[in-house]
Amino acid sequence: MDTLKKFFPYSFKEKKDAAALVINIILYLIAGFVVGVIASLLQFIPFIGWIVSISAGASDLYILIAIVISVLDYCKILK
Repeated sequence: MDTLKKFFPYSFKEKKDAAALVINIILYLIAGFVVGVIASLLQFIPFIGWIVSISAGASDLYILIAIVISVLDYCKILK
């Protein structure tokens, strides 16, 4: 559990109500959108585009896991 808290600190931030959870999810979605836009702009550069595409996929996976952990933490499933 400590490892999860180290890698996903914002997901474990205390959420007082559902509005805080929604704001948390929206912030993650905005971050994913920004990374996607940057990746799509740099995708056309041959070698850099390949690296950026892989890192964008990794960041999308991180954001998905962070949202799931945030919801599980809000529902008090994770202890």
